[in-house]
Amino acid sequence: QKKKLLEELGESRLPYMTPGEAGFHELWKTKYSKLIFRKSDTIPEELHQVVQEAFLTLRKHDCFFRDLVRIKGKDFVTPVSRILIGNPGCTYKYLNTRLFTVPWPTEGYEIKYCSPHIHDACKALMKLNDYLHTEAVQALQGQNSSETKETKDTVVIDREQSVDTSIKEKEAVLKDQSSCYVSEDDYTRLKNRTSFNLTLLNYMDPLQMLYLKQEPYFGMGDMAVSWHHDENLIARSTVAVYSYSCEGSTTEENNEQNLKGRDPAVWHVGLKVAWDIETPGLAMPLHQGDCYFMLDDLNMTHQHCVLAGFVPRFSSTHRVADCSRGTLDYILGRCELALQNLQTDSNSMALSLKSLEAAVVKQVEETHNEVEFEWLRQFWFQGKRYLKCTDWWLKPMAKLQEFWRKMEVMVSI
Repeated sequence: QKKKLLEELGESRLPYMTPGEAGFHELWKTKYSKLIFRKSDTIPEELHQVVQEAFLTLRKHDCFFRDLVRIKGKDFVTPVSRILIGNPGCTYKYLNTRLFTVPWPTEGYEIKYCSPHIHDACKALMKLNDYLHTEAVQALQGQNSSETKETKDTVVIDREQSVDTSIKEKEAVLKDQSSCYVSEDDYTRLKNRTSFNLTLLNYMDPLQMLYLKQEPYFGMGDMAVSWHHDENLIARSTVAVYSYSCEGSTTEENNEQNLKGRDPAVWHVGLKVAWDIETPGLAMPLHQGDCYFMLDDLNMTHQHCVLAGFVPRFSSTHRVADCSRGTLDYILGRCELALQNLQTDSNSMALSLKSLEAAVVKQVEETHNEVEFEWLRQFWFQGKRYLKCTDWWLKPMAKLQEFWRKMEVMVSI
């Protein structure tokens, strides 16, 4: 599709708009209405402070890593450095690479961090996660009400935030408000689609990059992340992004670049309707502490990219990852089920299979391969990166390795 679209474009470029252009807000309202933007001054200052300190702490402790990913059979190293933080035992797979969460502090789990500062950083990101969840529920409710009533967009986009209102108080208010607009079932569904179970943190300093891809369709300039849909998420779930560009360092603009509408010194998120050459694209500037939400099915119907500025930038991208096959509990359960077919003779201690039924044997073989290729190899291939933060995954991986050895015997009997 990309090749066909580029051939159709030839040397020309598609139009796109930025906030300063006439018609931008009409385009946003009609074609990108499920993109919700929050300026930094609507977010509690205390939250800004702890989250931005968390970014810098993780960077100081060398916790960000560039990933080796596979795209169309070819291996690439990502220009952006990343770390995954979230619910204990969760993983997130993108572009054939499985990342393992550095667990944030969670009741009922014993998590030893390598430093109290890393504990505080993970705690701050969990606090941000709770805040963005509450905001996302309210944004979805506002959108639902605007679809059923003639509610102005400003109710959703420019709603004033009360810095002093706690998240729990706001959730109580939301639930009370929800009865006016949606049923209890609908409210529960909204909460589930915004119950972020992890965040993928990103860091990049554009000036340290030897080369960045140019945006190919609109001529938007340097891309930190190419056009894509976020993958392996619960259907119609919200993606929430908090952006922190280190704007303290000033850099002269490159006068050779002449990008209509977009300031190349400023980071932007770009959006377009997927594989559509009729609708103009959107380039939204991202300043220090801004955040945005991609609601409902926006991630499926549209694509987005990240356009690099001149200064280093962090982001925290909160997701409802589809963990149906991606949690520690899931894979341990699969192993335990497979090992039920292994028995030991009480006299000779010889190992044998209880059942030779094809379906049972096949299930053991599939689990054996899944543990090896989706878990053990993925974890150890990434080296000791997780030990920069915590040793939490070492015991579970040792247990999986033990299960794998037993299944190795089973498939050879």
